[in-house]
Amino acid sequence: MKAKQFLLAGLAGGIVNWLLGWLIYGIALKDVFPQPVESTSTMIYIFLGCLTYALFLSYVYNKWAQITTFMTGAKAGIVLGLLIGVYYNFFNLAMNSDVTTTMAIYDVISNIVMTAISGGIIGLVSGKLA
Repeated sequence: MKAKQFLLAGLAGGIVNWLLGWLIYGIALKDVFPQPVESTSTMIYIFLGCLTYALFLSYVYNKWAQITTFMTGAKAGIVLGLLIGVYYNFFNLAMNSDVTTTMAIYDVISNIVMTAISGGIIGLVSGKLA
């Protein structure tokens, strides 16, 4: 695995994931999910979370799966987004009394879409840098 390929694909995926999160959670589903207090530190932490998630995907794609196309990255993103989204939301439902089943379902679907698209970008960028 090339470090440049891993890092640049992860960065591209992180930016796409962050933008998709803004579109989905901040605009499309703003009435479903509580909105965070808008501050610079909040946005930095959200971006760092998106970047970390994308770097995780980039590592899996580049180190173990050799994913180098948008379509393969998106397909893998659908599976990973589903499994990670369901995992996270089961724990969220168990530990956070403010979370509803409806919110969890929307979150799983959102995670699948976001991970599919950002995973596709990671695969595409990885392929261009291979």
